[in-house]
Amino acid sequence: MSTYRTIICLLRNDLRVHDNEVFHWAQTNAEHIVPLYCFDPKHYVGTYNFNFPKTGPFRLRFLLESIKDLRNTLRNKGSDLVVRTGKPEEVVADLIGRLGSVSCVAFHEEVTSEELTVERKVKEVCAQLKVSVHTCWGSTLYHRDDVPFHHPSRLPDVYTQFRKAVENQSRVRPEFPTPERLNPLPPGLEEGAIPTAEDLQQTEPLTDPRSAFPCSGGESHALARLQHYFWDTDKVAAYKETRNGLIGVDFSTKFSPWLAAGCISPRYIYHQIKRYERERTANQSTYWVIFELLWRDYFRFVAVKYGNKIFQLKGLQDKSVPWKRDMKLFDAWKEGRTGVPFVDANMRELAQTGFMSNRGRQNVASFLTKDLGLDWRLGAEWFEYLLIDHDVCSNYGNWLYSAGVGNDPRENRKFNMIKQALDYDSNGDYVRQWVPELSSIRGADVHTPWNLSAAALSHAHVALSETYPTPVVIAPEWSRHFNKKPSDAGPSPRGKKGPSHTPKQHRDRGIDFYFSRSKNL
Repeated sequence: MSTYRTIICLLRNDLRVHDNEVFHWAQTNAEHIVPLYCFDPKHYVGTYNFNFPKTGPFRLRFLLESIKDLRNTLRNKGSDLVVRTGKPEEVVADLIGRLGSVSCVAFHEEVTSEELTVERKVKEVCAQLKVSVHTCWGSTLYHRDDVPFHHPSRLPDVYTQFRKAVENQSRVRPEFPTPERLNPLPPGLEEGAIPTAEDLQQTEPLTDPRSAFPCSGGESHALARLQHYFWDTDKVAAYKETRNGLIGVDFSTKFSPWLAAGCISPRYIYHQIKRYERERTANQSTYWVIFELLWRDYFRFVAVKYGNKIFQLKGLQDKSVPWKRDMKLFDAWKEGRTGVPFVDANMRELAQTGFMSNRGRQNVASFLTKDLGLDWRLGAEWFEYLLIDHDVCSNYGNWLYSAGVGNDPRENRKFNMIKQALDYDSNGDYVRQWVPELSSIRGADVHTPWNLSAAALSHAHVALSETYPTPVVIAPEWSRHFNKKPSDAGPSPRGKKGPSHTPKQHRDRGIDFYFSRSKNL
């Protein structure tokens, strides 16, 4: 194979050195490598339909941490990260012109329209400047060439059919080796400064000590998290039982923010799971991590199959639903002022930390679409703004699913907010953590303050419509659970109460990457 003198490695959602095919290919084909990250102005404007800020403060902080971490790693390997602010195609054209030695631009392929537009423009620039382009596929657990659907149109519209076919007929490829050293930058090339949040018209978010994701961005932190969750604590061996938790760092893997930014490879996680199963134990929990990674793959392949339909109101099914655009109701939802404590607690956690559990995401999405009847894209774009782990395919795929216009074979899928609250926050500790105005209401009564007597509310220093809202809606099915004690919510699989209770988890698909550019493994 011929050697290219200089290769530009355009990085986007692949901010790692391990299992990175672009680096692996460039290292064997170039004298000089230019690892390049562009802060594209399009990522810092408004969302398409409702003009919410596209990249919120929590994800931006995580991204900046990831960029700094990658630069440090590359420097330790004899290279550096070149950082520029601008449209990728213009930055690439400028570098080609300045360096004069660039023979190829390499990058990992993406699947949704904005990212594909960038790829098309980069290819056009390279063609004009007589520079070749090399692309790789590296975002999924299973390589697209290995799944048993020879054309995107043949992808099943039901996840279970996809999962069984892939598990039976495909294999996960080995990881690409991590290079000990990387070929250097061309002489004289300035690496460029990493912008601050202020440079990108953002403010630095406050750190909330209650956050379930008090973690930093970057490959080194992702690998340390896996080491902790798998090898240091064996938490992975109980993942299926704890993944529906609400409080704390270790109820789930928390891999999804690093997966969304490409700081950790899904193949690396898979092979670490297989090693763990060989050396420690193999059970439903270890399998369930792979199960969630497969959901992430599935939504990416769904995006390939359906294109821009994943962003459209009628969804994948061209289904007409009389969605509302009541912005007063939406504001109550996004600000955690619906008067339904379990919903409000989750929405406040999201607003104040950029993170929310999978269980919370399923519930607040169901509440927005089914109880309030609001346009599902309001929720999807709000999540896009705030989530640290926003992944476009998983986020929109999951909102379509929740709204009943995506990949869901069941009709009228709806969560009962009160039952869910009793099942997963049986004593009300999570609600009291995030809705402090209800902190004096004891036990499960905190989930239905409107159902308490005036004396009980007065004793708890709660005045409905004054210190805490009356509910914007009360669904008829909630009444079946009023006045029930925590024990009435039913026993957990392990005979315990609280967040470890995971009823019907084989059916409700609590993807730990749910609604992020996932979910939140």
